[in-house]
Amino acid sequence: MADEVRFGILGLGVGRSRAKIAAETSGARLVCVCDLQEDKLRLTAEELGCDWTTDYQVMFQRDDIDAIGVFTPSGTHANFAIQAIEAGKHAFTTKPMDISLEKCDELIETAKKAGVVQAVDFAQRYRPINHQIRMAIRSGRLGQIILGDLRMKWYRAQSYYDGGWPPGWRSRRVTEGGSSANQGVHSLDQLQWFLGKVKTVQGRSGTFNHEIETEDCSVAILTFESGAYGVIQTMTCSYPNLGTTIEISGSQGTLTLDRSGISRYELEGEENPSLDEFEVDANLPHNIIEDMIEAIAHGRSVMVDGEEGRKSVAIFNAIYESSRSGKIVEL
Repeated sequence: MADEVRFGILGLGVGRSRAKIAAETSGARLVCVCDLQEDKLRLTAEELGCDWTTDYQVMFQRDDIDAIGVFTPSGTHANFAIQAIEAGKHAFTTKPMDISLEKCDELIETAKKAGVVQAVDFAQRYRPINHQIRMAIRSGRLGQIILGDLRMKWYRAQSYYDGGWPPGWRSRRVTEGGSSANQGVHSLDQLQWFLGKVKTVQGRSGTFNHEIETEDCSVAILTFESGAYGVIQTMTCSYPNLGTTIEISGSQGTLTLDRSGISRYELEGEENPSLDEFEVDANLPHNIIEDMIEAIAHGRSVMVDGEEGRKSVAIFNAIYESSRSGKIVEL
């Protein structure tokens, strides 16, 4: 494999930013973008100097593309990625990997059989500060971890759910999962990455302030295999938008991460502790495009492969299942 990796991007919502990264990253070449909106396609292709098509199958069948990025409605991620792999491409999806665990497993198995790279684009995994947080937790700097809080209190107007392309996809259960599956999934991934495997989930979900098929508020209690607890709150009907906070409480200290960065890092018996004691790998990729280049051209592991990407899907599905059944769900 040559050092240059050639990309095609399907979906120009979030995908547009990834297409731009591919066009500007050394070792990458943006070959083609695909979307249903021709006006957006033409503008993006002209700006980034690539081809465009409204037919994803045409892009998948091109011989001059190595990897396909899927940035379509959540419930379609696995289907498109599977088709890309069957066309001989490496594939990566935006978050979540899909809203169905069965589809996630089908995608994982398809990629394994084909021997290709398959990844999930969790942007927080590329931030050095999150690696330092994980090292602090895993090294015992906070002592025994007791509780991990995730508080995501966002605001989304009804127009957000009515919009998008195709219009209204965010409001429909078949294409979207709700506040935990869409907005909260980044932080669910962070929390399980920080604290380890989740053992049980007990949750409640409801729709309170939007005309949608999906939920706009979920709460859950998690138990981790380590014995720690987790408390999850995700919602899209908080006015004003209060952002996201992850707080880790251990027997010897507390660490709080919010939209301002690290707002609290206090350890018992220490003055002004710093995460700078933890050195991050200098070769850490900055984004999914760099990650895919390293994996395809140089044989390195991606930051979030299929097995890792399905973990957050398992958690939010367990929250929804527990809410429906009223029972504790074991993972």
